[in-house]
Amino acid sequence: MSSASIAAVTIRRARTADEPLLVEIDEATWSPLVTPSPRPAERVFFRPHVEPSDTLVALVDGRIAGFALIGTPTPLPASAHVQMIRGLAVAPGYQGRGIGRALVDAAIEEATARGAVKLSLRVLATNDVARRLYTAAGFETEGVLVDEFLLDGRTVDDHLLARRLDT
Repeated sequence: MSSASIAAVTIRRARTADEPLLVEIDEATWSPLVTPSPRPAERVFFRPHVEPSDTLVALVDGRIAGFALIGTPTPLPASAHVQMIRGLAVAPGYQGRGIGRALVDAAIEEATARGAVKLSLRVLATNDVARRLYTAAGFETEGVLVDEFLLDGRTVDDHLLARRLDT
């Protein structure tokens, strides 16, 4: 993937050496209101199914400010034509500066380069900021899993969003 710049944001593929900063961003942005996954017990970022080659990082003035994870939604060959944003986070000090949108745009570009005809994602109903971001980037709701998760003592809907890349 070629580097893409939006204002002072540059996007590149992650490197193994980026792991400590990616862990910091992941820990700083983790909340039961934005992810159903438990807080990571280990200070690792790269693991099976989370590889540097599937991780896009946003740089501002040479510093990692956020990341997006992209990959196939399932290991099945029948879904190889679809890519999925499997995670996106912007460090707290960089939020509200267009970095999330730059990462989404880079994920769209990467999915297209991989030959995908659709880019999908899942986002919790409680994550209003992310839902607005994805809608502004052209994602549409394909479904809602009502009361899919029990988080912080209340049920939360899981929204399935997608954007066609072949139109």
